[in-house]
Amino acid sequence: MVKVIVFAGGAAFMLAALLTPLVRALARRVGAVAAPKSDRWHRKPTAMLGGLGIFISVVATLLVFVPHSPEMWVVIAASTALFLLGLVDDFFHLKPYQKLVGQLLSSAAVVYMGLVLPWTGSQALNMFITFFWLVGVTNAVNMLDNMDGLAAGIAAIAALSLAVNFVLNGQMNEALMLSAFFGGLLGFLIYNHNPASIFMGDCGSMFIGFFLAGTALLSGHGGGRSRSVVAVLAVPVLVLCIPIFDTTFVTLMRKLAGRAASQGGRDHTSHRLVALGLSERDAVWMLWCLAILGGAIAIFARGLSSDMNVAAIGAFAVVLGMLGVYLGGVRVYNDDRALATKQKPVVSFLIDLSYKRRVFEVGLDVILIVLAYYVAYVLVFGPMSPESGDWKLFVETLPMVVFVKLGTFLAAGVYRGIWRYASLADAAVYAQAVTLSSMATVLAVLFGYRFEGFSRTVFALDGVVLLILVAGSRFAFRILRRLLPAPHARTGKRVLIFGAGDGGELACRELLNNTDLQYLPVAFVDDDPRKSGKLLHGLRIHSGGHPMAELCERLHIDEVVLSTNVPQARLRELVRSCELAGVPVKRIKMELQRVADTELGWVLPSADAEVPAAAAVILASQPPPLLPIERPLHVAQQQARLNEH
Repeated sequence: MVKVIVFAGGAAFMLAALLTPLVRALARRVGAVAAPKSDRWHRKPTAMLGGLGIFISVVATLLVFVPHSPEMWVVIAASTALFLLGLVDDFFHLKPYQKLVGQLLSSAAVVYMGLVLPWTGSQALNMFITFFWLVGVTNAVNMLDNMDGLAAGIAAIAALSLAVNFVLNGQMNEALMLSAFFGGLLGFLIYNHNPASIFMGDCGSMFIGFFLAGTALLSGHGGGRSRSVVAVLAVPVLVLCIPIFDTTFVTLMRKLAGRAASQGGRDHTSHRLVALGLSERDAVWMLWCLAILGGAIAIFARGLSSDMNVAAIGAFAVVLGMLGVYLGGVRVYNDDRALATKQKPVVSFLIDLSYKRRVFEVGLDVILIVLAYYVAYVLVFGPMSPESGDWKLFVETLPMVVFVKLGTFLAAGVYRGIWRYASLADAAVYAQAVTLSSMATVLAVLFGYRFEGFSRTVFALDGVVLLILVAGSRFAFRILRRLLPAPHARTGKRVLIFGAGDGGELACRELLNNTDLQYLPVAFVDDDPRKSGKLLHGLRIHSGGHPMAELCERLHIDEVVLSTNVPQARLRELVRSCELAGVPVKRIKMELQRVADTELGWVLPSADAEVPAAAAVILASQPPPLLPIERPLHVAQQQARLNEH
């Protein structure tokens, strides 16, 4: 049977690979071409109707290879209705409510045939959840179709994950359906990956979304042989985690920005990753990897205990949540709209909270405290059991543990730091807070329960696990910033920093952190031969003995930034060498002073301006020809002398 499943996928792949170029030619002939728009990502006219090739290849393969059943027919019929609805929308641009009505009618047909999510004990509630699931996933995939290969790739990963789950559950006919669907998507991806020559259109995205949502319902119909109830309930959500996450994230951010949730724009997860410095292809691959991770958890969850499922799914949810908070700080809306939005009291309050992130921090710490306490009990007493006296104590003391540890965190200053600048000093604060909170928890248990029936090992493990989770969550943003390229990696000015000491290290961090400056440090230069060839912040330190003009040309440097005091003779040599390469020299100062440089004999036009203390700011442009200075001159006298020259 497995060979038939593989063969069905291969047949659908070949059919889609052959049909898609024909559909592309047909779309161009009938004028079904997507023109570039301000709220769309593509930059040239691109053929639409790619969903037609996917639909024909998938349905034809299903009719030939898959044994017919009422469940299969209802999914195919309802998905076909959505395909036709999307096809009409591609040509005539239906209103949102018209598409919603069509989605609800197709969902009603599926629910009427008895395909529902068995998530609760109430049939009526299950039916309502299923309606929401079918409509939500359909629109989520439709919204995810915003970058070359993104929606098709995510859908293919979800289809493969579901197919593997069906095979493991012994649902071979359902696995055949997903195999054919997976093959059709792969055949289309040949032409849809970056740079795409054809888009799937609404006919494709609505068909793909509804087909995925519909076949996911089959995991609880005639299957569900997994030993873990949590795994059965979580499989549909995990395999479709990226569309769900993207839709939830975009809807929330648009509401906070005062925009309609249905309004298009370049504010999706993929767009924000590109704004952070990733290429379009890298952004798509990153989301593909997250989808693969979600699918892998869904596959392995069926063989794990409920305890391990809760831990794995909870950790994955925390990772996605932190990614959402990080991406939420990316600017994607114009300032005028943001200003108008902030004038709304409720929205302004929410934006202020999201900016400060304190509510998120506290909520995250509640989850981490519960997770650490839970993991400690699992390691000592094994899987959770309602009959176990130890686990009864866990449930009874959990609220007290959360209350005591949160209060200790607050008193220890955990919520005073800024995650973006987390350092070893902050790590010491976290260690102190976790230690004090563990001691306070032990005292609370001692006074409340006389420590009868409790294990000391549990509280020791709890402290270790909690420290790892708290420190890891705080440093996660710094890790993300190091993994992702600078937002201006392709457009910023390439900077060579002269001086690889404390000043150079501080200057590099400021240029990397302050994206408004649009500077990209690429290397250091230092006159100390012992530093030559070493790395600082991942950037190579070059020897000051090399000609600066040659080094600037080889590294394509746009500007040289001085981060240290340089002797006058060496500074003159440096400036003249950079002038040969047409590279300006600038200076960074870190102290309160007037914008004037009596060492070089030149000043800026804003000579009376003052710079805030301890703020790394670019102070000087390339100096005019240097003048010898016998004694310090008043700023006005220096300016007059410069004007004469």
